Amino acid sequence: MSYPDSVRYLYALGNEIRSAKLGLDRMRVLLERLGHPERRGRFVHVAGTNGKGSTCALLESALRAAGHRTGLFTSPHLIEPTERIRIAGRPVSPADFAAAFDQVHAAALRLLAERRLDHHPSYFETVTAMGFLLFAEAETGYTVLEVGLGGRLDATNVVHPALCAITRIDYDHQQFLGDTIEQIAAEKAGILKPGVPAVFGPQRPEADAVLAAQARRLGIEPVRAAEQNVEILSESSGGTLLRVSGLEVFCPLAGRHQVENAATAVAALRQLGIPGEAIAEGFRAARWPGRLQRVCRSPEILVDGAHNVNGAEALAAHLRRFYAGRRITLVYGSMRDKPVAAIGRILFPLAETVILTAPDTDRALSPEELTRLAPESRLLQAPNLDAAWELIRDPDLVVITGSLFLAGEAIRRWDPARGGFSC
Repeated sequence: MSYPDSVRYLYALGNEIRSAKLGLDRMRVLLERLGHPERRGRFVHVAGTNGKGSTCALLESALRAAGHRTGLFTSPHLIEPTERIRIAGRPVSPADFAAAFDQVHAAALRLLAERRLDHHPSYFETVTAMGFLLFAEAETGYTVLEVGLGGRLDATNVVHPALCAITRIDYDHQQFLGDTIEQIAAEKAGILKPGVPAVFGPQRPEADAVLAAQARRLGIEPVRAAEQNVEILSESSGGTLLRVSGLEVFCPLAGRHQVENAATAVAALRQLGIPGEAIAEGFRAARWPGRLQRVCRSPEILVDGAHNVNGAEALAAHLRRFYAGRRITLVYGSMRDKPVAAIGRILFPLAETVILTAPDTDRALSPEELTRLAPESRLLQAPNLDAAWELIRDPDLVVITGSLFLAGEAIRRWDPARGGFSC
């Protein structure tokens, strides 16, 4: 298939949350047919609720700075599905993406005909298998692999990694992972393997207890990022200079919450034997779009995919620290499975004007539904991002948030290279 056709077919399989098929049986059968590409190369497997994408970006950049040919698998994408599969720091080409899809799709159809699969692999399972194929073909030395949903039953959990890392655990996707932190932590802990080194980011006590218990059962002595000596040397809206157990690094990913992600990444890289100078060099070059990203200077526009309570709290803290006194216009859109009322209580009071809108996906809540869930006298409604922009008058600081899908639309809208507006 062509690249557009492959993307249409993937979308036809259903969005990756609604069509989620937790369990590893399909992946194992599919990867066996594909020649077990997941057994080639070394993997760093990263789970968590918040910060796992940022941590993955820091890990991959430092591994590349150390001279390794890297792979990076993340989700969701912001603009194009090719962003999910990166080799040597770059998204794979549309042609390579489509070729990998053809291989996985053909294998799935044969297995369906043989009745070895009950259904076609889901969107996420298909793209995960594509990633394994492309990483194997590129002969990546290290591939940083971000868990999609949970961990224990996630499609990525078919690898025997060189290292596992678990970032901060919080509430998200409770319909799949459980209603308590302990239940969610147990799902995340499912990526741990006997004999595989593990690094834990700072955790709530109840999450840490679950992770520690699983590590003991597996005979693992985990490294805890919170036990490192971390000093913040300076910080600005553009990043943080910090010292982690004697190693000075600059993290260009904005926000105080990125300090713990940086500390987790440093601990993981040290476990892998990566030299300090490569860690520092890689961190300086790391980029992770859609997270406190400034897409325009005049007017100033920040884009942040804060889609759960912890993410909203991090965004609110950043706005209070670096944008106090600014007139904030908040443009907010959300998916159906998110705690809109709780997020609204955190973010909406910070804004002079709040505009509710909807990302261009069938999972989005409409502005009308958002208004019922988070009533506020100052709320305006707009059907989409373009319409929301038309409602803004004399903007000082515009913050676009609530969904990574909405973040992707904003990045595309203000990217001249993609035909967007120049700022």
